[in-house]
Amino acid sequence: MSERGSLAELQSRYGTRHRWLLLATVMIGSMAAIISSTIMNVGIPDMSRQFAIGQEQAQWVSSGFMVAMTVSMLTTPWLLVRFGYRRTYTGCMLLLASAGIAGGLSTDYNLVLVARVAEGLAAGVVQPIPAIIILRAFDTSEQGRANSWFGMGVVLAPAIGPSIGGLLVDMFGWRSLFFMVVPFCAASLWLSYRYVPTTAPGGVSANHGKPTLDIGGLALATVGTLCLLNGLVMLHRGQYSLSMGLLLATLACLVGFIAWQRWQIARDGLPLMNLALFAHRPFAMGTVVAFIYGIALFGSTYLIPVYLQLGLGLSASHVGTLLLPAGLVLALTIAIVGRYSSTHPTHLLVSFGLALLALSFALMLIVNLHTALWILVVLAVLGRIGLGFVLPSLNIGAMRSLNTQLIPQGASTINFLRMLGGAAGVSLCGILLEWRLAAHGDTLTNTTTSLARLAAFDEVFLLLAAVCALAMLAAWKIRDVRHPALAESK
Repeated sequence: MSERGSLAELQSRYGTRHRWLLLATVMIGSMAAIISSTIMNVGIPDMSRQFAIGQEQAQWVSSGFMVAMTVSMLTTPWLLVRFGYRRTYTGCMLLLASAGIAGGLSTDYNLVLVARVAEGLAAGVVQPIPAIIILRAFDTSEQGRANSWFGMGVVLAPAIGPSIGGLLVDMFGWRSLFFMVVPFCAASLWLSYRYVPTTAPGGVSANHGKPTLDIGGLALATVGTLCLLNGLVMLHRGQYSLSMGLLLATLACLVGFIAWQRWQIARDGLPLMNLALFAHRPFAMGTVVAFIYGIALFGSTYLIPVYLQLGLGLSASHVGTLLLPAGLVLALTIAIVGRYSSTHPTHLLVSFGLALLALSFALMLIVNLHTALWILVVLAVLGRIGLGFVLPSLNIGAMRSLNTQLIPQGASTINFLRMLGGAAGVSLCGILLEWRLAAHGDTLTNTTTSLARLAAFDEVFLLLAAVCALAMLAAWKIRDVRHPALAESK
């Protein structure tokens, strides 16, 4: 008789419906994680004024979350093997809800940052789980439908979130944004005790073989990420010797991390990142795209609300209203493209999406203080259509032909590199914006908008367009081929 709560027991109880019920449960938790990563951007200007901090310091509300989220993703495979799906997932939901409540009640900026880091740690562990479930629980013929359904559901919450968030900021202030994750976490916790198995990936019991966490690899990844972001900040401040030291330390951590992972494999340990994944060309090229794409995606997610509020002088509620149609179009695009992601070439879907995203950034240069609001809506919609082609295609396409034993590691790795690019992108956008504002003789602390300020924003948008064009070169090399060492017959 199967242990109560195990994968076998839940499959016996719910039949073929279980995989859809499980996917719905983790979808709600993913909604909470994504909302926590994006909605605070609407409240950054209000928070900056309350705490009297500059743009460079305020952007750590986003980049601090991103650093924590990036590093914690690498622990997902170990946590699932050590504690099983249910304990890992419920622990993350409890931490995310607690951090949301604590952040909303904080009166000190440092405590707000601590809450954001805690949210990032929880959100990072959750992010790779849906891809693992889709690739392991669903047949190839069903993966497109599952990907479409999951993607549309996950995007609907952040699509509506900025609109609701803008209204909340205008009515109650930025603190109210922290509390938005709580109802999603509560619903997901209730569902998880019904549908999330206690077992580990593959249906084996949790703590099977008592795996140990690769502390050395995790430490190197954490230190390297922090050195990279702080090195960029020091570079902007003109502290070139300190910046060079930090960037060299980043390089040293990267070399040390690769050597450490090789040593872990040689001693039959459990590496934090299995380097054998990169022998598979579609996966290797997918990670390159994910990293570059992360810079553009998360950099723009931070930049656009700031641009609309401090560049064009719109209120937070106006920003949310302008972004709502784009979010709804994104959900619809994902629903359509997701169904074809398992039957159409990944490199074509991803490249087309990146081209649309680059075009949307480049066209921001036509916007000025007198531009009609509907043009802003159209540009936002264009960019979100591009995202709708990339989001459901990249992860599944890059990992589809991996050995099933490598799927948790693959999902963790590709999400880690995407978020690492995102963390760098948020920092780069904040730093470059400050630099170009200074070059044009303006600052964001001025209460009036100006053409000089718009010119500074335009230059950062051009950089994002160039980054997307660069990602297209790697995207074109993603092919659905099978590597003899890593692929297996389905």
